[in-house]
This record gives sequence, C-alpha cells and structure tokens, in this order.
Amino acid sequence: MVSYKNNMNSIYNFTHTPNIKIPTRFKLENGKEVDNPQIAYKTYGKLNKDKSNAILVCHALTGDQYAAGINPITGKKGWWSNLIGKRKVLDTNKYFVICSNVLGGCMGTTGPKSSNPKTNSTYCLNFPEISIKDMVNLQVKLINRLNIDKLFCVIGGSMGGMQVLEWGANYSNRVKLLIPIATSFRHTAQNIALHEAGRQAIKADPLWNNGMYKDNRMFPEKGLAAARMIAHITYMSESSLSFKFGRNKKDESLAEIFEGSFEVENYLQYQGVNFVKRFDPNSYIYLTRTMDRFDLSEKFSGKLEHAFKKNISKWLLISFSSDWLFPTSESKLLVNALTSNACNVSFVEIDSDRGHDSFLLKIPRLYSILKGFLTGAENS
Repeated sequence: MVSYKNNMNSIYNFTHTPNIKIPTRFKLENGKEVDNPQIAYKTYGKLNKDKSNAILVCHALTGDQYAAGINPITGKKGWWSNLIGKRKVLDTNKYFVICSNVLGGCMGTTGPKSSNPKTNSTYCLNFPEISIKDMVNLQVKLINRLNIDKLFCVIGGSMGGMQVLEWGANYSNRVKLLIPIATSFRHTAQNIALHEAGRQAIKADPLWNNGMYKDNRMFPEKGLAAARMIAHITYMSESSLSFKFGRNKKDESLAEIFEGSFEVENYLQYQGVNFVKRFDPNSYIYLTRTMDRFDLSEKFSGKLEHAFKKNISKWLLISFSSDWLFPTSESKLLVNALTSNACNVSFVEIDSDRGHDSFLLKIPRLYSILKGFLTGAENS
C-alpha cells in the first residue's frame, strides 16, 4: 500500500538563504501588486571584476534554486548538478551561475504559501495570478541587486525555457546569449489538458479544502502525488518506459494487487510520494496555470516574429527527437520567427529516446553543443 506520511515539515518550516526582499510593491503584468516580495536564490562560482561572466539558470515547473550542490530539503544533488560545477559545462571556475526560485514557487520566493504582509496569514488562493513575464521581471530585480548590468547567458528548459524567451523578448539588451531548451512560445491544447488533469487531482483531494489546507494543518498529499504521476508520464517517452519497465511485475500479495503489480506503477507511486515532500499543492496549481496562459505571440496580435523585432542577443535553441510534450516542431516555429528578424540563431535537434526529461539527463551531445556554444561566444 502506498504510504503518505505528512511531509509539511520540510518546505513549510525551512528558511532558504540567501534571499532578498524587494522593499516596494511589485507590480504584476495584470496590474495587481505583491507587497515586498522575497526572492530566494543560489549562486555558484565567482563574479569576475568586470561582471561579464554571469549566467542565469531558469528552472522548470517543479525545479528550484538548488540547481547544483545538495538540496537541503531532499538531501539529493541539485537538478542540474551534471551540468553545473568545476570543469563541467557551466564551469564554475569560469562562470558565476545564478539560479532563483520563481515567483509563485514554494522554496523561499514569494508564492501562495507565503505570508501576506497585509493580513499576516498565508496567501493560499488569495495570491494573485502571475505570468512568465512577472517571473522574469522579478529576476531582473535580483540581477540589479547583484549589480550586474549584462548577463553572459540565460539558459533554461521547459518552463525555464519560457522564461528565457521572455528575457529575449523584453531584455535582449541585457543578455549576450539565450538558450531555451525543450520549450515553446505557448502550450498546446494537449499540454493544457494534461495540466488540468493534475490540477483536478489536487482539488479532488478532500484535504485540499479549497486551497485553505494550511489553516487547519491538513495537506492534500494524495492529490498532489497523483498530479505528479500524471505529469511524470509526459516527461518520458514510450520507448524509455518500455525499455526501463516493459510489463515487468513485482512480487505481489493479495493485499497489494489493487495497489499496483507492475514495476512502472511502483515507479510512478515512488515519484508521487517523494514529490509531496518538496512541493506545495497551491504552487503547483498556480505555476501550471501560468504555463498554460503563456503565449509570447498574444501581445503582438498572434504574430510571434514581432516579439523579436529588436533582439540583439545570440540564440541557441535545442529540442529532443522523442519529446512529445514540446516537440521539435515547436522549436522550429521559434527559429522561423527569429530568422524572419535576421536574428543570430542556431538550432539543434538532439536524437534521444529519453523524452522531455532529456534536458535534465546526461546526454553527451547536449553537453558538447552547449560547451561549444558558450566557449565560442566568450571571445566574440
């Protein structure tokens, strides 16, 4: 039987450092405001004298600022530890790597589980709706506080890639290189539908309590775990699931037969159980909605190419052949829009059978392409 022990102690009682507070009202794209937002972030490496070696890493939906090193909540390596570190692709002997938790997140940056300074109670669903652009605008506040005028690179995959696109559309003059990976300028109907299934799983848990679970110390962990299981299926490919699990069965007793007898079922349950230790259900609802509403072309009457009219950055777009969540066709639409503005853009589709999660895994060709692109731009 799947065991869900209440794990609220991890993310709800931990203070993430370093962090900064913006001592003002932060205006959102929809006109609403967040009072004195806090940004939790981590840095790796050292900023050089002329401040020209800073790389901003933008995390995906369930990521956080602990891109490298050890995550203090999970005790595991950061989600991009394979890529960030000494003598790695994002070489901390050369680069100053920054990663911040996004606005609306649950790892120290202001979000639904934060305290509302106006009421001194948890925001819950009183937290305002946010956009990908709002996330980026808050990142700009962080970069300003770090006294960095221009970033060497902004890089990210999936939702992180959406943030990279917003940097390119709005702050190209402050970034030399832009690397969106496994992403799109807007979600497809299929992606929206999959996210809605996850949100409904959370809301169907009686302990969700219309998002007010923090007030009575209850936690909709079964709903959140189910949402994670739905999402995790989309991060893998059919071939990788078949190769890893096939139709292999575990040893089962009569008591367990309805809890899952296939190894792939146990794997998904494991993913769900561990996810609730490090994520907030309301944040999951807010962030998936933010991704669903993202459409870079919307402000330009549906003409994506107009988003990049004044772009001066150098671009590298990367997709993966088995990624059915953000297929290569989505990246090609971005390449076409950039090319129509005579932007400096390179594009690579990497052959991988690992699905959407390929950008998080040890894919040698991904590493060699990234390293070559970064190294080539250092002296250009």
